[in-house]
Amino acid sequence: MFLLGKNMEELREVARQAGLPAFAAKQMAQWVYERGVADIDEMTNISKAGRQNLKEHYQVGRMAPTFSQTSVDGTKKYLFPTASGHHVECVYIPDGERATLCVSSQVGCKMGCAFCMTGRQGFDGQLTAADILNQIYSLPERDTLTNIVFMGQGEPFDNLDAVLRATELLTADYGLAWSPRRITVSTVGLRKGMERFLRESQCHLAVSLHNPFPMQRAEMMPAERAWSLTEFLPMLAQEDWSHQRRLSFEYIVFQGLNDTKAHARELVRLLSPLHCRVNLIRFHTIPDTPFRGASEETMVEMRDYLTHHGVTATIRASRGEDIMAACGLLNTAKTNNEI
Repeated sequence: MFLLGKNMEELREVARQAGLPAFAAKQMAQWVYERGVADIDEMTNISKAGRQNLKEHYQVGRMAPTFSQTSVDGTKKYLFPTASGHHVECVYIPDGERATLCVSSQVGCKMGCAFCMTGRQGFDGQLTAADILNQIYSLPERDTLTNIVFMGQGEPFDNLDAVLRATELLTADYGLAWSPRRITVSTVGLRKGMERFLRESQCHLAVSLHNPFPMQRAEMMPAERAWSLTEFLPMLAQEDWSHQRRLSFEYIVFQGLNDTKAHARELVRLLSPLHCRVNLIRFHTIPDTPFRGASEETMVEMRDYLTHHGVTATIRASRGEDIMAACGLLNTAKTNNEI
């Protein structure tokens, strides 16, 4: 069993079972979450006998990446093992004084979006909170991170218990003590998960939209049939997004599919009631797909149309495409099958 992923209450129980005083829970939390140790023997303010008792049943839970690639633009992709014996990818994106880590929440994904390599992988299992946190704590550049986005492999709201536990520990005063405003969690729009996330978390929310017309969206994103934008958008409109918590919509722009003036007008109609931002994303071509990315001219026209009509829009810079680290390209099916 791992100490990584346990909250303070659970660490107190670990201490009790190991015959340690109650304050040892705080010591363990400091070693695991503040100092980021990889081995129980590094917890030098816990007695040698106490450390031995802990090692009989627990490990810290840190596992180093098994492979990495570096893009020409400085983006780095890491392959991490999981406790279940699978592998997941995460992406480190340096950008001046900012450094963002795109973490995974599942091995593969159930959502089956037609334009996504992770969706093609299918679903191979859930990540534990320790698996998620390990991508952060075992990252060589951990101390440079300024932001974390749950936009890697998987649908975060389909593994919400683990995601909320991870964000709880990242923001806890005994953890990294990060502001939740440094963390963004994405979703295709799972309504029950969204309701719970809005209730239990203060992290930013990003919704993968990609088409404002439900029938067209369903052709691209099967999840639309079960969790329609006609249901979750009114719910989001009831939230107060006028303060520091941010709502954004991800929109991959495809040539001839969702890049017309009709789509832009419908986006304005749907999103005008919300205090939000639209991130326009270039499509990164994947094998055997009919999709093509819209031209740069079309993306600029769409950005300008949305912004002119009151919906703030930006074109997201593409990073790491040459190492298959850009949006929609993460896939570990081959790696997991070779294990």
